[in-house]
Amino acid sequence: MRGAATRIAIVAGAITALLLAGCAPMPSAEPSSPASVEASEPAPSEPVAPAVEPSAEDDAPITGVYMDYRDGVIEATPGTKVLFFHATWCPQCRALDEQLRNEGAPDGVTVFKVDYDDRVDLRQKYGVTLQTTVVYVGDEGEKLSSAVLYDEPSIESLLAAAP
Repeated sequence: MRGAATRIAIVAGAITALLLAGCAPMPSAEPSSPASVEASEPAPSEPVAPAVEPSAEDDAPITGVYMDYRDGVIEATPGTKVLFFHATWCPQCRALDEQLRNEGAPDGVTVFKVDYDDRVDLRQKYGVTLQTTVVYVGDEGEKLSSAVLYDEPSIESLLAAAP
């Protein structure tokens, strides 16, 4: 349960940041009747937690979440860290991405989503030649183990690849 509450707090913080940054829709200049407001509201749907990035304002380190990779985040994150080399055009990558978004990363494991096409530097550093590769890294970014999850893209396979 603790992992779910943490993810909810992170998503709420991201939404607040977007609103403060001016990413919310602008209110209409024309007043609207309650009937027109009700008709224009979208139907409620189940929220899906996006891959998120920690903010510099966070007091506690974030672990047990799935987030987008950014430079410096490995050294700033305690605990078990996994790089997931993801390509948007890869159906296996999308399957694992969807499972991580829906179920979240396992407690104590932080999974960083790395863009396979854009981060050639990281692919070279860790010897990654196929998308759906996961690389467990240490506190200084050193490679601990890796596996290609193309044939079985699942959280269970990701955990089985641990050193």
